Amino acid sequence: MTTDVEAPEHCAVLKALAEPLRWRIIELLAGEELCVCHLTAELGVAQPLISHHLKVLREAGLVESEKVRYWTYYRLRTDVLEGFGERLAALIRCCPAPGDRKRACE
Repeated sequence: MTTDVEAPEHCAVLKALAEPLRWRIIELLAGEELCVCHLTAELGVAQPLISHHLKVLREAGLVESEKVRYWTYYRLRTDVLEGFGERLAALIRCCPAPGDRKRACE
């Protein structure tokens, strides 16, 4: 499979998802929209660390936020996750069966 102009943004998504706490935040946001106070209580992590990880996820395009009175609620950007999933699925579809395609060594 060849690379394309989407590769850098997919790399940013992959890098953001690779950190275990950010992955857990993504899992929690898959179920409902949450604010930092909910994530802090659920994960047992200090608010500044949660805010840092949300910033990374936001910069990667994975989450977006909405102000509701005093709180900021976060939700997943499913379109970005779907695009990333489609890219992974494309990689899987082009993989040959073991032994089908081998490049000869020179």
